[in-house]
Amino acid sequence: MASWDPGQYNRFAEERARPFRELVGRIPTGDAVAVVDLGCGPGTMTATLAERWPDAAILGIDSSPDMIAAAEPLQTPQLRFQLGDAGAWRPPRASVDVIVANASLQWVDDHETLLPAWAAGLDDGGTLAFQVPVAAYDPGFGRVAARPQWAPLLGGALTATGPRSATPVLDAEEYVRLLSAAGLTVDAWQTTYYHVLPGDDPVFEWFKGTGLRPYLDALEPEDAEAFAAEVRAELRILYPREPFGTILPFPRLFVVAHRA
Repeated sequence: MASWDPGQYNRFAEERARPFRELVGRIPTGDAVAVVDLGCGPGTMTATLAERWPDAAILGIDSSPDMIAAAEPLQTPQLRFQLGDAGAWRPPRASVDVIVANASLQWVDDHETLLPAWAAGLDDGGTLAFQVPVAAYDPGFGRVAARPQWAPLLGGALTATGPRSATPVLDAEEYVRLLSAAGLTVDAWQTTYYHVLPGDDPVFEWFKGTGLRPYLDALEPEDAEAFAAEVRAELRILYPREPFGTILPFPRLFVVAHRA
């Protein structure tokens, strides 16, 4: 299992928060009693759901003990956090008003089975909302991992933002068909964010806390250091530093599926 670092993740907290806010802003559900955030990370954005649905019991679930430990100080009688696997979570039938999965489903397999099961747990008026990196997105470290010296060592590593064949993420049309068949009205769109990142090697630092973790964790420490050096060099070429910062284009797919 990848080791997630809340501090590293939060280095770009505002940039990571924007897709969450824009996803939640498109959820049509008004009153809610039960809200679940799957892949809640350090819980900072989960806590904002209490402002949107002040009468709801809100549960954040994440598979990382470090992330849950970071989230625990945010707990209130309304808001709680729980260690768990989003892919294994199933809602009681027709008992959840809102299910949010923000930048987490790229780590979870078999969306064709999982999403209809989540949809079945939505109450009337409920919504399933998620966003993921688009299926074909490779920020650059996937090509490093494919080099002859690394491919044998990284064959089993999860490549959440790697080649199409290595990610469970589907195309937008597939999600529309899948969730429409589950009885939901689907709103899907794609946005490319052009993040302007400060500092040295900022693209490496961005992914060090997320998409690079499975690669680094799959290697012995000495190999991980050498792999990281090659990734840094590749990302400097792909995303050159400019006087105002480094531009990182990041395409994301959003899906909001509502049970009328």
